[in-house]
Amino acid sequence: MKPVRFCDECHGELPGDAPQGLCPTCLLKLAGAELRISVRRLATEVETSGFRPEPRRLGDYEVLEEIGHGGMGTVYKARQLRLDRVVALKLLPFGQYSRLDLLQRFRSEATAAAALQHPNIVAVHDVGEHEGQPYYSMDYVQGRTLADIVSAGPLPVKRAASYLKTIAEAVHYAHQRGILHRDLKPANVLIDEQDQPRITDFGLAKRLSESQASTLDPQLTLSGQVLGSPNYLPPEQAEPKRGAVGPPTDVYGLGAILYHLVTGRPPFQAESLTTLLRQVMEVEPVSPRSLNPSISTDQETICLR
Repeated sequence: MKPVRFCDECHGELPGDAPQGLCPTCLLKLAGAELRISVRRLATEVETSGFRPEPRRLGDYEVLEEIGHGGMGTVYKARQLRLDRVVALKLLPFGQYSRLDLLQRFRSEATAAAALQHPNIVAVHDVGEHEGQPYYSMDYVQGRTLADIVSAGPLPVKRAASYLKTIAEAVHYAHQRGILHRDLKPANVLIDEQDQPRITDFGLAKRLSESQASTLDPQLTLSGQVLGSPNYLPPEQAEPKRGAVGPPTDVYGLGAILYHLVTGRPPFQAESLTTLLRQVMEVEPVSPRSLNPSISTDQETICLR
């Protein structure tokens, strides 16, 4: 059965040929917004440069190329001119005209990630706004995501376990500083040129301590809206009345990553979002050993635990 994919923006079910993780409606909105931004910038460049456009600029940053995007923003490879260094620059697609909840989540992501300085967490360098366009810059990681790597098939168990150990230590570091990730999945883990994992995308991050301001406003958890990636959701995110999120939420995400790495597929797959969420809440995942016989009983037990 072909895995069901969901739109990164509205979480609706994607057609089989949908590109870039967005449904046709959201893709058209994104394309329209980026076209308007590009036209305005081109007009400004032509007017000020005598028909000799400057490289695309955003304040102190020279934008070089797009390297990825999802529902929470587009990421570009860019050069920070003042410090002459290459960074990853994340922009909110609709800029200041984005929905209020997306603006808050974008700022929350930057705030949460900026509070964490760990070698296996992508570091945030700068947060700001230029001509109404919110942005933040972070480490540029040359490499691929775990999702890209595992798309070729399951990883050897020892390699998968080594990645997970490092990721778990970074998640533990975040927990010690009062921050939950809440969206752990292979697509949110980059593997750098030294074969080291780097966690990114803190768009759903939340403070653990009640004494601290939450990095995610409670109003952002909208009625009927699933926050997170359905294939990797723990039950308490799929159905909030099952209990509050906490460190076990991210531990579940770690297990879901390990499951995917050793089996080549997420723990749950279904043809509709409703069925998928029901599976998350009511059904045990398929035995990893039935999908990959090379997994030992002990390794399977650890993964499912």
